[in-house]
This record gives sequence, C-alpha cells and structure tokens, in this order.
Amino acid sequence: MNVIEQMLSKYEINSENELINALKEVYQEIALLGLYRGGFFQKAAFYGGTALRIIHGLDRFSEDLDFSLLSKDPTFDIETYFPYVIDEFEALGIKMTLLKKSKSKESNIESAFLKNDTSIHTLNIEIDDLSHILDGIHSGKKIKIKFEVDINPPLKFQTEAHTLLLPTTFNIIAMTLPNLYAGKLHALLFRNWKTRVKGRDWYDFEWYVKRGVKVNLEHLQERMIESGDLNREERLSKEKLKALMKEKIDTLDIDKAKQEVQVFIKDPSVLDFWSRDYFKLLTDRMAF
Repeated sequence: MNVIEQMLSKYEINSENELINALKEVYQEIALLGLYRGGFFQKAAFYGGTALRIIHGLDRFSEDLDFSLLSKDPTFDIETYFPYVIDEFEALGIKMTLLKKSKSKESNIESAFLKNDTSIHTLNIEIDDLSHILDGIHSGKKIKIKFEVDINPPLKFQTEAHTLLLPTTFNIIAMTLPNLYAGKLHALLFRNWKTRVKGRDWYDFEWYVKRGVKVNLEHLQERMIESGDLNREERLSKEKLKALMKEKIDTLDIDKAKQEVQVFIKDPSVLDFWSRDYFKLLTDRMAF
C-alpha cells in the first residue's frame, strides 16, 4: 500500500464524489507538508474551513487552503515555497502545476470576499488511474486546490502548533479555535456572495456552538475594522454581535444554504432541523 492509498484508507468511499473529496483532502495535506519543508509556518498560520477539517475533525469537506501571515508583509511571496510543494507531489509520482491568479474585490463570485492584498495560487493536479480503489475512476481527471494568503492580515490572534502524521510526521502552525471561530463569523456576516448563500459558513457556525468554542471578540473586532464594517472608535460587544447575527439570519435563505453545503457532507439529514429560529437559538447559545 503506497502513501496515497494509506491516507485514503481512513475514508469510507462509496462514490466518485466521495473519492474526489477524499483525494482533495489528501492532496491538501501533501501541500501542507511541502510548505512545512520550506519553513512556511515560521511566517504564516493555517486557518479557515480546511484547517477546521484537518486539525479538529470538522465533518465536512473543504476546498481551499487559507493562510494568514503572522505579521503584515506586503513583500511576501508564497511562490518562494512552491518548489518544496512540487517536490512532495513529484516524490509520490503525482503530476501537478501551479498557477498564479491576480484578483481584486471586483472579481467574480469565487473570490467575492478577497482583499486586494490577498495572493491566490491554484494547484492543478492530475489523478492517476484509481480504478483499483473505486471502479470507474481513471486517469485524466483534475483536482484543483486554491491557496489564499492574507499578506496584510487583521492581527490580535493566537496560534498553536499541531502535528500531522501523514504523509509523514510534521508540524504546522494554525490559529486557535477562538480565532478560527472569529474568522468564520466575519465571513458569515460580511462575505458578499450576491445571490448565493454559503451554507458551509452556517454549518461551521453550528459546529462551533455545539462544541462550546468561545469567540475571540478582539480578533473579530479587528477583522471588522479592517474590512470597513466597524469604526475604529467602536467596541464590539457580545450583544452587538448577537444583534448582527440575528439581522443576518432574518435574511437567510435556508433552502439555498442547505443546497450549497450538501455536496460537502455525507448525511444531508443533519440539515433537517435548520431554520431561522434554530440559528437564532444557536446565536443565543454562543460562548464568549
């Protein structure tokens, strides 16, 4: 059994979609190993839904790798670390290319929440013949994994080290749960998706509340100030945050939220209880 098969063995795979999702996560972990080899985590922290999935066991798949520098650095270039990422994939016999994208706030919906000073790169990875794992999956398919690095991040957050065991044992630096939670709330409240609803944000919000994770209000306040959603003179209280959440919930299209998140989870029945009243109940039970 090779390393890829070993990493896939922890997943229950019964369909092509489940295999593709599992492969994305395996490839994300290979990319993290490459970044570690290059010393990337001396300057940056992992955050976002994929961090929650890989480190804390969030039971939904995620698409992108999101990072924040530990301090602001407009000259930072993640491409410096890409040879290490490429080396890890090539060592496993995986073909891949790295593309750089330049996007702005006015760009398409895929990057609706990006700041102008967020750098984006995409890994394009070809899948070798996997018919021995699941019938019907052959070479020629491609998986895309997007990197986003905030080089001018809102600060006042804490980090911690985590050890991953595969493809080999290595350490990464990630934001702590209260800061990951703050980032999720910021995206949930202020991400501009026009007519789309990011159901994954609401799924993650439910996950945080159920586990009693405490929000780092100071970091969320800093994010809101930097995005222009709070004046520097204002203070974000838990009462104000709950009011903002309930205003957002009043406009939430529950059906669209369910539809968006379904492809990332195994059991859609876990969404049956979703309603505006349910999310308001979760809001009242947020921990600080």
